[in-house]
Amino acid sequence: MSPSRPSRSTARRLSATAVAVGLASAPFVLGSYAIGTLSRILVFALLALSVNLLTGLTGLPTLGQSAYFGVGAYTAAIVATRLTDTGILQLLIAAGVSALVAVPTGWLAVRARGVVFLMLTLAIGEIAYSAAVDWKSLTNGTDGMSGIPPVVPLPGMPALELDGLVYFYVLAVFLLLFAAVSRLGSTPFALALRGIRDNESRMRAIGYPTRRYALTVYCGAGALAGAAGALWVSVQRFVSPGDAGFEIAALALLAVVIGGAGSMWGTCTGAALIWLMREYLGNLEAIAGRGPLLLGLFFVAAVYTLPRGLAGVRLPSKTTRKRTA
Repeated sequence: MSPSRPSRSTARRLSATAVAVGLASAPFVLGSYAIGTLSRILVFALLALSVNLLTGLTGLPTLGQSAYFGVGAYTAAIVATRLTDTGILQLLIAAGVSALVAVPTGWLAVRARGVVFLMLTLAIGEIAYSAAVDWKSLTNGTDGMSGIPPVVPLPGMPALELDGLVYFYVLAVFLLLFAAVSRLGSTPFALALRGIRDNESRMRAIGYPTRRYALTVYCGAGALAGAAGALWVSVQRFVSPGDAGFEIAALALLAVVIGGAGSMWGTCTGAALIWLMREYLGNLEAIAGRGPLLLGLFFVAAVYTLPRGLAGVRLPSKTTRKRTA
C-alpha cells in the first residue's frame, strides 16, 4: 500500500499543475467571449466552494449562499462607485460585510439541522433578494447598479479594461482562495467539522461546542461568497437583484451535489459543467424557453446515475493475473 501513496499524491500535483497552466494560458488561445465565460465560471466555482464548506464539510445543505454573494456584490459595487476602484479593498470590504451579515443570520440558522436548516437558508436568500429589490436608494432596485468603473487590482496599477486582464485578476484571486480553503481542509478545525457532519451528538458529548463551530464555518462561507460577489462585479461591472436570487443558490448547491459533496475539485468541476450547460442551452434557438427544464432533467439524471458525484467516479484499474498452482 505504501508505494501507491507517493505516486497518487504526485499524480494529484501534476494534475493541479496542468490545470493551473491550462487556466493561465487560456487568454492566449481563446476569444473574448470564451474568456469572459471562463471568468464567470471561476467566480461561480468560488461560490460553489462556499456551499461545499457547509454542505460537504459540515453536513449543512444550504440554499442561502446567494444572499452573501449578493451582499458582497452590492458592497463591492458601492465601494467601487463611491470610495475606491482598488480591487483588493473591494474584496476585503465585501468579504467582511458578508461575514458580518452572516453572524446574526447564521446564529439563527445553525440552531436547526436537515430540512429545517435548508428552509431557513432559503428564507435568508429570499429576504436578501427582497431587500435588493426594495432598497432602491442603495441598490437602485430592479434596474441594478451599472456604471461601475474597471477594477484596479492594487494601488498604482492601471485599470483593467480588457477581458483577458480581468481574467488574470480573477484567476489570481481564485487560486489564492482555493489554496486557503484547501489548507483549511487539513486543520483540526476541519476534522471537528467532519465529526459534526458524521455524528454531531457524539461530538457534543465529548465536549465540542458544535453550534459555535457551525457558526464559525457559516460566517467563513459567507465571507468566501462575499469575495466571489466582489469578483462578479469586477467581471460584469453590473449587479442586479437576480444575482442574489434563488436560481444562483440552487445552481451552486447542484454544483456541489453533482461534483461530489466534500470534494473541492469535484465542486469546481461541477460548477464549470453547470455553467457551461446553462450557457449552451440558453444560446440554442431550437429550445427557446425550455432551457431550464432540460437543465433540470439533466441534473436529475446526473444525481441518479452519479450518487456520489463526479468525485466518486473511479476508473477501472488494471487487472492482475492470478498465479496458478
